[in-house]
Amino acid sequence: MEHRVDALVLGIGNVLWADEGFGVRAVEALHAGWEFPANVRLMDGGTLGLNLFEDIASARHVLVFDAIDYGLPGGTLKVLRDAEVPAWGAQKISPHQTGFNDILALAQLRGTAPERITAIGVQPIELNDFGGSLRPPVRARLAEAALLAVRELAAWGYVATPRSPGSVAEPLNARSLALDVYEAERPSAEAACRIGDPRLLEAATRRRDGES
Repeated sequence: MEHRVDALVLGIGNVLWADEGFGVRAVEALHAGWEFPANVRLMDGGTLGLNLFEDIASARHVLVFDAIDYGLPGGTLKVLRDAEVPAWGAQKISPHQTGFNDILALAQLRGTAPERITAIGVQPIELNDFGGSLRPPVRARLAEAALLAVRELAAWGYVATPRSPGSVAEPLNARSLALDVYEAERPSAEAACRIGDPRLLEAATRRRDGES
């Protein structure tokens, strides 16, 4: 497989599950604040899993943002490089990382593994809040995570340029998923049932209690 891009910057995770969305929000923050050469691609990888194989296997260098359980205080950032990024799935370090590890393992088997790979991860605080937002300590690290990526990419030879004040970058995903729109339109915890449809829960309770 030929290299289609020199560097791929990937944010993975699910923005619907609180801190699971860190990776996506981090690549968005990077994209909003910096411009890169044409041979650097920024991508919202979401929860595409193995569908990301061709994107990763065709990149010479890969940098990925993720929510990673290091067992550290919530909101802590940590950088993993090359051999520190577990390629064979021996260690599951985030809820969705099995698919990502499988991609790296498959790329290695096919001889198309990236030459360099870096993971910038944050220690999540909450992952089981459907419809919830990034917790404040995690959200507060987005700018720092983006700056770490800028420095990492520069060390690889890909120098970013800060965007001009007031400039608007074309979004990486649907505008309805942008952080500001998502936060403005997301119902409050009081208005939304975060654990399931309340009608189904009520019916299940009646059945449990023997009601008709």
